Amino acid sequence: MFKLLGVLSPAHISLFTLTKRKKKIGIDCLGNKYYEAAPRKGYKRPRRWVIYKGAPEASNVPPEWHGWLHHQTDIVPSEDGESCRRPWQKPHQPNLTGTTAAYRPPGHILQGGQRDKATGDYEAWMPSD
Repeated sequence: MFKLLGVLSPAHISLFTLTKRKKKIGIDCLGNKYYEAAPRKGYKRPRRWVIYKGAPEASNVPPEWHGWLHHQTDIVPSEDGESCRRPWQKPHQPNLTGTTAAYRPPGHILQGGQRDKATGDYEAWMPSD
């Protein structure tokens, strides 16, 4: 649970966003908003951050925005501009680990717990003398 004024609390993030001289850079296809501000004292690069739409899930940042956030490029992604997305890439899916929708292979204890019988094709490794 977030503390009321902890670094990752919504209150702290909103306060930081409102009080710093920030510039809104853009919004991605998922509705996340991206900002940039002057570098912090002792740093050369500008500070960049994202305000997530909905739950803060780091995997919700598309690859093209991830590169911009981490200073891999200074080119701001846009809907009409060139993108690093490829036609074969699938749309984002959230991490389902720990949920009822998580993948469970055959034989998993929550799938009945009955594994297939061993086929006998396993041969143990023995070191050579």
